[in-house]
Amino acid sequence: MDNNNTDNIEIQETEDLNELRKIRREKLAKLQAAGRDPFLHESWDVTDTSDGVRQRFEADEEAALSVSVAGRIRAFRHMGKASFIDLYDEGGKIQVYVRKDVLGDEEYEWFLTYDIGDIVGVKGSVFRTRHGEVSIKAEELVLLGKSLQILPNKWQGLKDSDLRYRQRYVDLIMNEGVRETFLKRARIVREIRRYLEEEEGFLDVDTPILTVIAGGANARPFETHHNTLDLDMKLRISNELYLKRLIVGGFSRVYELGKMFRNEGMDKNHNPEYTGMELYQAYGQMEDVMRITEQVVYHAALAANGSAEIAYQGKAFDLTPPWPRASMTELIRQYTGVDFDTIETDEQAREAAKPFHIEGAGKMPRGKILAEIFEAACEDHLEGPIFVTGHPVEISPLSKRDPADPRITRRFEAYVNTWEIANGFSELNDPVDQYERFRAQQAQLEAGDHEAHPMDEDFVNALEVGMPPTGGLGIGIDRVIMLLTDAPSIRDVILFPTMKPVEL
Repeated sequence: MDNNNTDNIEIQETEDLNELRKIRREKLAKLQAAGRDPFLHESWDVTDTSDGVRQRFEADEEAALSVSVAGRIRAFRHMGKASFIDLYDEGGKIQVYVRKDVLGDEEYEWFLTYDIGDIVGVKGSVFRTRHGEVSIKAEELVLLGKSLQILPNKWQGLKDSDLRYRQRYVDLIMNEGVRETFLKRARIVREIRRYLEEEEGFLDVDTPILTVIAGGANARPFETHHNTLDLDMKLRISNELYLKRLIVGGFSRVYELGKMFRNEGMDKNHNPEYTGMELYQAYGQMEDVMRITEQVVYHAALAANGSAEIAYQGKAFDLTPPWPRASMTELIRQYTGVDFDTIETDEQAREAAKPFHIEGAGKMPRGKILAEIFEAACEDHLEGPIFVTGHPVEISPLSKRDPADPRITRRFEAYVNTWEIANGFSELNDPVDQYERFRAQQAQLEAGDHEAHPMDEDFVNALEVGMPPTGGLGIGIDRVIMLLTDAPSIRDVILFPTMKPVEL
């Protein structure tokens, strides 16, 4: 088919849709002129959902069961003086049997003008048809909302992914699997909160989203301006430094699950606005929060799917604790043959980096090069679940140094399906060391590294007041939900993902 023919078909389809929309608006005008404006209804007494109707009826089919439901019409089957409609609500689908001699001539004629997508309230008795389907015999049927748009074909659904994300409300109507994904998301988040609060004793807290210093991670923030204060502000990239201040203040176990914002690229694993969870445990260490990490993910899997064994895009994973562990240097040696335990100087590291063609490696210190080689050559092998340890100080400005090797830190990252899903430390609580690391990061920021960590003198002051030994953890909740719902893109697990605007 040539482009001209394709354009002609699209133009014809647009004209057809516009005509159908025009007809719907004309129907609405007639309803309003007859004093039957559907938008004047403020409520409907809903006694049951569709699945609840079936459950109650099947529990005692001999009992006379009267119900009141409401939902959206998704299908019509007209047969003269009787009709069937498929009514969809949050419980699924229920068939409604509509008879002219029950509703009355006038009501039935108005009913015949209703459209796919209209929202109706139905009161009636429940019965089973000759084909065995539990249905409602309508005794009262009221139009509660008129759909002026044309829904996609019931059988084909809404397939265009870009349109699905932009019009999630239509996506939820047409694609039943989408609704199930977000129901699972709710169960996962609820179980994470339950586990942390009831089994680990953590306190749920709120910290600022709008801040002057966007710290706690290496990332570029979104910037805004407060007019009243005439003050440049930022959206948080992490809630870490505020949560640590609460540890300083005397809370022993705190967590926050909420939105973070990073002004970075977008792909199947990244959205500028995402959900993260961070927690901090006083008198804890890296190993303590590693245990919590695997337990959180394990319990989330059980809540979503009833099993710790999951399938993601054709690959199988067992999330049952304990998870294996390996250091960055061990993995680099395994996958590249480069042994960083024998590399002592920056010059030796830069020489080792040459085969990997790392941009800017000629000016990087040993630890930064180690991290770059790990990312380039090892991450794609980490199917996991696995904990990776031994992160260099240069990329871990908030983590304690390892007493056995001060060049690395007491830090871990958790990987599943080659993705980093969690990051945790034995937290740095030495204010002098923290100040010097902030100074080094601030110098990188001023040199043009927009993701370097800014100086935060108030946080240093908090450490000078005194913070106990602390274990800290951050989990990317959206990525965990992707894994547990077999979602190919992060946009499939965010109700309204960030999208580039289009002309309407």
